[in-house]
Amino acid sequence: MATYTPAEAAQRSGFTIDTLRYYEREGILPRVARSAGGHRVYSDADLSTLDFLQCLRDTGMPIERLRRYGEMCQDPATMTDRAALLREHAADVDAQIALLTRRRARLTEKIAWYDEQIGDAAD
Repeated sequence: MATYTPAEAAQRSGFTIDTLRYYEREGILPRVARSAGGHRVYSDADLSTLDFLQCLRDTGMPIERLRRYGEMCQDPATMTDRAALLREHAADVDAQIALLTRRRARLTEKIAWYDEQIGDAAD
């Protein structure tokens, strides 16, 4: 089983070392194993968890909801609740996509208007 130092985990995950520690302290990331010397040792499973946390952050999940999800992941009996939380977040993402799609259409209209104005001025 491969293991990673905090610096390697930070590099592979895209999070800073401070963020990794924060996520662990806040219960967002499960407790990371320690070496005999007391240093954090990250596993492939930890990196997979971090990858999913990055997905959640990139899609706008607030820290409080991340904390709640992390806490629920410690209890196998919460699978239904975790799925519900993720469905709720997916609905939020869908709403953001719909809003951005409308905003993009408006931008496209404005760009077309500018292009028309610029074309008319060049004639």
